[in-house]
Amino acid sequence: MKVNIYNMNGEAKGKIDLPETFSEEVREDIIHRAFQSSRANKRQNYGAKNRAGMRHSTEQQGKGQGQARVQRLKEGNRAAESPQTVGGRRAHPPKSEKDLSKKINKKEKSKARRSALAATQFEELVRERGHKFENESLNFPIVVEKGIEDISKTKEAIEFLKNINVYSDIQRAQEGKNIRAGKGKMRDRKYKKPVSLLIVLPEGCSGINAFSNLAGVTVKTPKNLTIDDLAPGGNPGRLTLFSVKSLNQMEDW
Repeated sequence: MKVNIYNMNGEAKGKIDLPETFSEEVREDIIHRAFQSSRANKRQNYGAKNRAGMRHSTEQQGKGQGQARVQRLKEGNRAAESPQTVGGRRAHPPKSEKDLSKKINKKEKSKARRSALAATQFEELVRERGHKFENESLNFPIVVEKGIEDISKTKEAIEFLKNINVYSDIQRAQEGKNIRAGKGKMRDRKYKKPVSLLIVLPEGCSGINAFSNLAGVTVKTPKNLTIDDLAPGGNPGRLTLFSVKSLNQMEDW
């Protein structure tokens, strides 16, 4: 399959063949399973302390006292340590020794990654993810000439994305930034924001730093590209942009 190569002004200046990897069948079930495995393997083990809720001086008065036979504080009559009492232990606390990881076969993981990559070429999947772009004639994935690798300033990056008619998706991510509900606010993840453009560039080029400052944008090299980047949330069809050099490196996938 051939796609357009765009210059820095957003104009089509020729065509290029997509690597053989893009011919993989899009299997959303395998992609979702691989994403769930990846997310589970990143979880940090957690659990309650061994003596949590049991650090009280208590005694049990026994039967015949006209009250429930639970542990009670020595200095008072309040029940303690039982799961139903204030400050007591949990009935079934999380245990740090529990294995939270999920295994997946190597071939299945590799197929999921190639399948997620192939999904970036279908416009209907890109639209289903909620991405916005103004040019209806864009070819996916978006392939750009070498000049994108030399962009060194975020101001230049914004101007280029406006030329290619995908800057509206960056604005969507910026406007969708919200404060997270729940206790996650206190755990170094106060804000939630939508995922926007994925940009794949060769290693060591200045464009990596220029695009990284934009809201929702992920910049990766072909070597470091993962299922989390290509299908955030396990949903394939992320709006993706390649430089010509990085696209050619995808032959080895």
